[in-house]
Amino acid sequence: MSSTPTSATRRLTTAQALVAFLARQYTVRDGERHRLIDAVWGIFGHGNVAGLGQALVEADGALRYVQGRSEQAMVHAAVGYARQCDRLSAQAVTTSIGPGATNLVTGAALATVNRLPVLLLPGDTFATRPADPVLQQLEARTAGDVSVNDALRPVSAYFDRITRPEALVPAALAAMRVLTDPAETGAVTLALPQDVQAEAYDWPEEFFGERVWRIRRQAPDPAELADAVRLVREAERPLLVAGGGVHHSRAEEALDAFAGASGIPVASTQAGKGSLPYDHPCDVGAVGHTGTAPANALAREADLVIGVGTRWSDFSTASSTLFARPGVRFLNLNVTGFDAHKLAAHPLVADARTALEALADALAGHRVEAAYAADYRAAKERWEERVTAAFAAPDDTARPTQGQVVGALDALVTADDIVINAAGSLPGDLHKLWRARSRDQYHVEYGYSCMGYEIPAAIGVLTAAPGRPVWALVGDGTYLMNPTEIVTAVQERLPFKLVILQNHGYASIGGLSASVGAEGYGTAYRFRDAAGAYTGEPLPVDLAANAAALGMRVLRAKTVGDLREALAAARAADAPTCVYVETETPDTVSAVPPAQAWWDVPVAETASRRAALLAREAYDRERAARRRHL
Repeated sequence: MSSTPTSATRRLTTAQALVAFLARQYTVRDGERHRLIDAVWGIFGHGNVAGLGQALVEADGALRYVQGRSEQAMVHAAVGYARQCDRLSAQAVTTSIGPGATNLVTGAALATVNRLPVLLLPGDTFATRPADPVLQQLEARTAGDVSVNDALRPVSAYFDRITRPEALVPAALAAMRVLTDPAETGAVTLALPQDVQAEAYDWPEEFFGERVWRIRRQAPDPAELADAVRLVREAERPLLVAGGGVHHSRAEEALDAFAGASGIPVASTQAGKGSLPYDHPCDVGAVGHTGTAPANALAREADLVIGVGTRWSDFSTASSTLFARPGVRFLNLNVTGFDAHKLAAHPLVADARTALEALADALAGHRVEAAYAADYRAAKERWEERVTAAFAAPDDTARPTQGQVVGALDALVTADDIVINAAGSLPGDLHKLWRARSRDQYHVEYGYSCMGYEIPAAIGVLTAAPGRPVWALVGDGTYLMNPTEIVTAVQERLPFKLVILQNHGYASIGGLSASVGAEGYGTAYRFRDAAGAYTGEPLPVDLAANAAALGMRVLRAKTVGDLREALAAARAADAPTCVYVETETPDTVSAVPPAQAWWDVPVAETASRRAALLAREAYDRERAARRRHL
C-alpha cells in the first residue's frame, strides 16, 4: 500500500532518492511490523562515496550505517541478521566498483542458496561513458554494456542496473517485492553507475511514502491437501524431515502440535535443527550424511517421507542413498513449487505453518502405531548415551578433543544462547551431537558451507538479538579466511564470543582426502622439507595473538578444565572475547560417532597408488545403493 498520489515532486540525486525510499519500507506478518531495511553496511570508494556515501550523510541517521572491513563479510553479516529475523527484516550492502563489487559474489551466492534476503548496492562504471575505460572497468570486447557486476547475475534472485534516474522507481519496487517474497527471496542486486548516483531528478513525492509489504501465508490447495491427508493415513512408518522453512515461517509450535498429535517422528536438516527441542518425545535428531543413527535408520525404513521447508540437498538425502525402502513416497510441504516437487514428491505448496495446521486439523485423531513410537524413542535414548560419551572428559588436565569442546559449550549454554558455524568438520559434529534447546539456538550455514561466514554472521545475529550470548565456532582454516570483522565488532562494542579450535590444518578436508585416496595432500599447516614433503612440525602461527591484535580479549585454554573456565568467562564478558584451544585427536572413549550415511565424492576411476584403488572399491560399493526417486 502506498500513500495517495500527488503531483508534488522532490529534487534529489538518485542515491538520495534510494536512501529516502529504503528508509520508508516495512514488512508485516501476523500483525507484526518490521523495518524492511534495517541498516546499510558499507565500504566506500570512488564508485559510491560521492553517491550513496553522501546520501547517507545527508539522510542524517534515517538509515543506519555500519562500517565493514571486507565486502564478502558484510554480506555474511547481513545474511546472519536476516536469518535471525526470520526474513522479516534485512540489511543492505554498498561497495565501490571493481574488486569491491566482485567481492560480493560469494556472499550473494550464500544468501540465494539459503533463500535469505540481502540488498546489494554495488557501484558501477559510468553510464554516460565520459572516458572508456575508467579506473577498475572491465573491458568486455564483445559487449559495451558489461561490467564486473554482471558476475552477480547468476547468484542474485533479482538483478538490475540503474542507467537512468527514473529507472530506479520500477527497479526499487521490484527489488522490495523479491526481498519480501518467501518463495523468491535471496540476494537482490541494484548496480548503480557512479554518475547516475549523483544525477538529480524530480521524483514523485509518492515514491517516498510509507510502504508496507505483507508477507503472505499461502494456504494449501484443497486437492493437494486431500492427497497429503491420504498419504499420511496410508503410511505405516512415516518420517517428517524439518528444514529451514520451519524456522522462516515460525512454524515450530505448529510442528510441535502436529508431531504430538500424530506421533510421527521428526528429523531435521542442518537448517531445520531446533525445529523441535532435542528432548521432545518425537525428535529423533539430524538426518543425512551428518545425521544420527536413529533418524537415518527411520529414513531407510520409511514408507512416507514428509519434507517441511527443505530443499533436499545431497547431505540430507545421503546423495540419494538414504531413503531405501522400495515404493517409498515423498510429501513436500514448501512455500515454493520449485522445492515442493523435488524427489518426485506429492507437493503441498503452502506456508509451512499454515500447511502443518491444516494437515493437523484434517488428520485429527490419527496416530502412528504405539510400537513404532516406542521403537524410535528407545533408539533416540541410546543415541543420547553416545552423545554423552562423546562429550565426556575423564581427565580435566588433558587437551580436549573437538567433541569435548562442543560438550563443554553444550553444558554451559541456556536456551538464550545462539551458536554459529558453517564449515569444516564442526557442522557434522554439531548436527549429530548438539542439543538444541530453542528454535534459534542452532545457526549452522550449510547450504553453501562457506568458510569465513561465522564471525561476520555472529555480528549480524547480535545486532538482531542484542543482549543474547552469540558464539562463533571456527577452526583454524576458517579463521584465516575472514577474521576482519572482529575489528567491526570492537568498533561497534558487540560482545560476541569467538571459539577458535586449532588443529593445525584443514582437518575436515584432510580426513575426506584420506578417505578418497588423495592421502591428505595439501591440507596441513606444516613445514616442508627440501623434497617438498610435509614434516610433523606445525607452523609457528599464533591465531590467538592475531585475534588479540584485532582488539579481542583472548583466553587461552590448554586443558579441559581451562576450557570450561574460559567459556564461562567469555559468556559473561561484555566485550568481544575469544577462547583459543588446541584440540587433540579423538580417542576411542570420547570420539564423535562417525558418519551414519554416505556422501558422494567421486574417486579416481584409474590410479596407480594403493590408497586410491582401495577408495574406489569402497566408492563403487556405496554408489550401488544410489537411486532416483520417480
